Amino acid sequence: MKPTTFSPSRRQFLATAGAASLSLLSSSNAAIFKTEIKKAKIVGKPEEKFLRELKEAGFDGVEVSYLFDDETEAKKAREMVEGIGLKVHSVLRGWAEFNSDDPGQVAASYAVTEKALRTAHWLGAETILLVPCRVGGPTVKIPDPWDFDIEFDEKTGHVSRVVKGDNTPFERYIMLQNKSTDGSKEQVTKLIPLAEKLNVIIGLENVWNNLWVRPDLYKNFVASFNHPFVKAYYDVGNHVKYLVPVHDWIHTLGGLIKKIHIKDYALAPDNHSGKFVHPRDGSIDWPKMRQALDDVGYNGWITVEDNGLPLPEFNDRLNKIIAGV
Repeated sequence: MKPTTFSPSRRQFLATAGAASLSLLSSSNAAIFKTEIKKAKIVGKPEEKFLRELKEAGFDGVEVSYLFDDETEAKKAREMVEGIGLKVHSVLRGWAEFNSDDPGQVAASYAVTEKALRTAHWLGAETILLVPCRVGGPTVKIPDPWDFDIEFDEKTGHVSRVVKGDNTPFERYIMLQNKSTDGSKEQVTKLIPLAEKLNVIIGLENVWNNLWVRPDLYKNFVASFNHPFVKAYYDVGNHVKYLVPVHDWIHTLGGLIKKIHIKDYALAPDNHSGKFVHPRDGSIDWPKMRQALDDVGYNGWITVEDNGLPLPEFNDRLNKIIAGV
């Protein structure tokens, strides 16, 4: 009698390989955590082919950077995503101009953010990622990342100094920092009623926008809204250059963290420069980062903000991060 043979599909192979990888992690030096983490990747407009590849590679969901004009079209996209077995957990709104001197730019940024909130609602997402504003340019002298030593008023969030010693060279930067804090608070506060109505949380991300560059200042800014629909969207890679360990950021922000972006940053030997690299190739202490997430009770999503590796490789690296190895 001819023996029965079995030729697994690519999906079955990847699923088996992923399970084996997790089994090896659990039986080696992986830590035991109370919290559960899900894996996601940033996509533009959802497309079936790529979504199926994500699912086959082991991902749980996506963060969508495309904003829909039409509810019907958005709900069709949601049906497709969920039919494949994934979830849209967030919408990437990105940069706003809430500190602009031009009221038209502020209004335009506000309108796009409203659109992002509606898109998230239609897609069944829990959050939007919003960068309220940025400062910089040739006329603004900003301290080097390693020189920051900030003092601020906890009630207003206004900064009084950014380095030790003479702050005269940074007077314009300090003024713009405080203006940005006030403008962002005003516009985000106006958005809260819509966020409540749509049941979508505004996740404030702090990126290389030269604002809120220390954990206590970032926490003060997010906490100042004192509202369950305004939280922190924390990107671990964006903060490495400020020479404060990622786990310290997480412990400081604590329960304010709603979502996590994953990428890595490799500091140069002098710690005064560096570059973005793939997760686990840089300077982040990932086991300490994972333990910190468990310490603060973070149950939620980590979304890789990176390209250049095969999806199964990204999935494997995220599995190792989640396992704490």
